[in-house]
Amino acid sequence: MKHDLSKKGFATRQIHAGHIEVPGINPLATPIFQTSTFVFENAAQGAARFAKKEKGYIYTRLGNPNQDQVGAKVAALENAEAGIVLSSGMGAISTCFWTILESGDHVVANDTLYGATYSFLTKAFPRYGGEATFTDLTNLENLKSSLRSNTKLVFFETPANPNLNVIDIEAVAETVHAFDKNIKVVVDNTFCTPYIQRPLDLGADVVVHSGTKYLNGHGDVISGMICGKADFIEKCRSFGLSFVTGASLSPFDSFLISRGLKTLDIRMEKHCSNAIAIAEFLEGHEKVNKVYYPGLPDFPGREIVKKQMKLPGAMISFELNASKAKSEAFINSLELCALAVSLGDTETLIQHPASMTHNSYSKQALSEAGITESMIRLSIGLETVDDLIEDLKDGLEKI
Repeated sequence: MKHDLSKKGFATRQIHAGHIEVPGINPLATPIFQTSTFVFENAAQGAARFAKKEKGYIYTRLGNPNQDQVGAKVAALENAEAGIVLSSGMGAISTCFWTILESGDHVVANDTLYGATYSFLTKAFPRYGGEATFTDLTNLENLKSSLRSNTKLVFFETPANPNLNVIDIEAVAETVHAFDKNIKVVVDNTFCTPYIQRPLDLGADVVVHSGTKYLNGHGDVISGMICGKADFIEKCRSFGLSFVTGASLSPFDSFLISRGLKTLDIRMEKHCSNAIAIAEFLEGHEKVNKVYYPGLPDFPGREIVKKQMKLPGAMISFELNASKAKSEAFINSLELCALAVSLGDTETLIQHPASMTHNSYSKQALSEAGITESMIRLSIGLETVDDLIEDLKDGLEKI
């Protein structure tokens, strides 16, 4: 039985949205449709599906019930018309971008982005006749001066990775659409998830995620999502995914994400409560020079945080009053905080952005993005917060 979930609460939607019915069986847990292809009843049906005159499954690269369930769940949580799941966050971004962009097009992007996204716009896109302008989108004047007649896409993360700068989604969307309503405003909502922030409600056109992170939440799947208007998502499926990237997620991985999504709100509450306590601890420690965290009272852009984010998130960056060698020794000495890239897992993760996730940035680009050599990034997990603080405290005492 299908449920009308449009007016139900977040937790209800994360559990029930995208329900798959199997006639005559009706299992509570969604089965895994581990198949590469689907059998047609006859040749006419196969032809009709390829011609898009009949809905139905053809081949798992083009669609699968497990994939569709995840896409529907995330779309319901983002208040989007439709969603599609991909095989990685970069699969989602590249599928989205190649669906929008052509040779000769121009992109405006925030100057602080995930390293692989930055590389896409600086290394891949220019090879096919495109150009990107990077600017600080926390200042709307920068945005206004960067827009051109051939601008087709404005892209940013908020909070940004890894300096946690927050960008006013509503103000950016209004500015861009006043210049040209056809420019797509695309927001990477990975750090927040739809539980904390919903960019489409604030005027953005498209939301992308690395589903590897909080949406799955257990560090065992690589995935990505795109959410937006139904016609755009269909273009992403029929062109960007089918003909360009082929970044199709497996049915089993789709099943794992759907399972992880059922506890998203509970996990995000715990992630954030842990992060608030740890940020306050770090800010009060004499060996910590600076803490970047949207939940701190003196955080730049705090009013924007209050306006568009339900919680301050669980990502923290900070700098130590120590040399690079001693900062490395601090990271190496930790026992509970795992030295690994990625984020949003049950485990707390720590890494050095300048030499790891953002090593594709030049020294000048790092400086312009506010990513210092001494910056350390924490993804706060679900452990007992006192144990995490004790681990950090022990590490700081060894400096």
